[in-house]
Amino acid sequence: MHPVDPGGLLEPRPPSPLQEVRDERFERYGVRLLLKRDDLVHPELPGNKWRKLAPNLRAAVAGGHERIVTFGGAYSNHLRATAAAGRLLGLPTTGVVRGDELAGRPLNDSLARCAADGMRLHFVSRSRYRAKADPQELARLVREAGADGAYVVPEGGSNALALGGCAELGRELRGAADVVAVACGTGGTLAGLAAGLAPEQRALGVPVLAGGFLEGEIRSLQLAAFGGPAGSWSLAEGFHHGGYARVPAELEEFAAGFGARHGFPVERIYVAKLLWALAVLAADGAFPRGTTLAAIVTGRP
Repeated sequence: MHPVDPGGLLEPRPPSPLQEVRDERFERYGVRLLLKRDDLVHPELPGNKWRKLAPNLRAAVAGGHERIVTFGGAYSNHLRATAAAGRLLGLPTTGVVRGDELAGRPLNDSLARCAADGMRLHFVSRSRYRAKADPQELARLVREAGADGAYVVPEGGSNALALGGCAELGRELRGAADVVAVACGTGGTLAGLAAGLAPEQRALGVPVLAGGFLEGEIRSLQLAAFGGPAGSWSLAEGFHHGGYARVPAELEEFAAGFGARHGFPVERIYVAKLLWALAVLAADGAFPRGTTLAAIVTGRP
């Protein structure tokens, strides 16, 4: 039985809105700020989740796969998005979750949402989770999760197909801004975004995890998707606020204030760190006067 597609989940979407915001933290340095409201691109899979998942879902359906298996931590937005997509398509999903110590505990809100959407959760040790880059270990993990024959989507959804979806985001922004900035987890959105922008534009990534490992990951992703480097991009490190999913009080205050001032809910894990970083960089003179800066709103709370 072929999955249904309510809401055109697998179909191309119209470009997400681009809105200008007036904010003195940018205007005083001669920087014009635009928000690319990709949080509005799909009602159930906002932003880069739809951009990355839709091409993979099309491939899974076209290939006749009867299940999708993917990977993530206990608070993974990607797991939640994949579970929601599976529910919408009537396609069973399995999530391999980092941390076998979680197996005997009550599910947090994020994993409970995955389960409510029908995702089968399989918890593994952190050491085995890290080893999934090895093809043989990956095959064992998939088999032990009861997902033999499933379509495999990598952690964060970042693969060659996903980068093609994110390149479309870049094409939507051609001519609209000098610098296009996005928060980064696995780096797939930035890798695809840069490839879709015009040659005179630059993509800027703000990592939300500590570690400084993304540059090599992005280069590898572009090699797999495009055969080599694509577009102009750079990373602004040092704005992770203590690590993934850490939202200290000053970041919470900043996000609440920005949202109240400009009339939209600011997602804390990615978008708040992006906007904070851009405000600091503007104050530090990172953008010449006259720069038009577009910040991609990749999700919502």
